[in-house]
Amino acid sequence: MNDAQIVARILLKEKAVFLRPNDLFTWTSGIKSPVYCDNRLLISTVESRSTIVKAFCKKLENQKLDYIAGTATAGIPWAAWIAYELKLPMIYVRSSSKDHGRQNAIEGQAPAGSRCVLIEDLISTGKSSIAAAQKLQEAGLVVDKILSIFTYGFTQVDQIFSEADIKYESLSHFDILARVAYDDKVLDSQTLDQ
Repeated sequence: MNDAQIVARILLKEKAVFLRPNDLFTWTSGIKSPVYCDNRLLISTVESRSTIVKAFCKKLENQKLDYIAGTATAGIPWAAWIAYELKLPMIYVRSSSKDHGRQNAIEGQAPAGSRCVLIEDLISTGKSSIAAAQKLQEAGLVVDKILSIFTYGFTQVDQIFSEADIKYESLSHFDILARVAYDDKVLDSQTLDQ
């Protein structure tokens, strides 16, 4: 079993992914979907969390990085665990600048020219991930790529990332999760086809 299948199995086991083909979820973007992913539930697990952190670190083992960046708030714990494992400093980026104090969009210190990877828990439409990466770029950081635990695998996401000239990769995606759910008898063949 490869890492993508292992992560998919974790998402199902820990009930971080909800499958409701007959009672669609409404996402923040307005999209109606038979699947909803809530990776925030994974931070409360120990063994599963550790497996996911190891999978992230494996994806990064040959990259020359100066920092691990996380998105606020869901990417912060993952970035912290990965930074700890890789012995790298960490920063995080807010969706919008604070309206008080120093009005930071980026917390922590990273000099311009530093190379980082941005950690997300989930990529759905890709818009918030790209916005976070662009904030890092505006601060002079080089964003090698965005890494997430899971993506729904929408084809238009590839185009959005390509237009923004930002690479992204996920540990697992919906097609793999659906196949694992079928193999583990969470979905029957009719629901899988649907």
